[in-house]
Amino acid sequence: MKKPIQMKMEGYEVAEKKPERGGNSARIYVPKLWIGKKVRVVLIE
Repeated sequence: MKKPIQMKMEGYEVAEKKPERGGNSARIYVPKLWIGKKVRVVLIE
């Protein structure tokens, strides 16, 4: 089991979602306005 880490991030918006199945991986859909922007995904559980 991995140990949790603590981080501090600054940003403009937050979207908390559950990934959905997508072939051999998982997907998270974000707003269209985020296309082309730099985003971060953090596993929280």
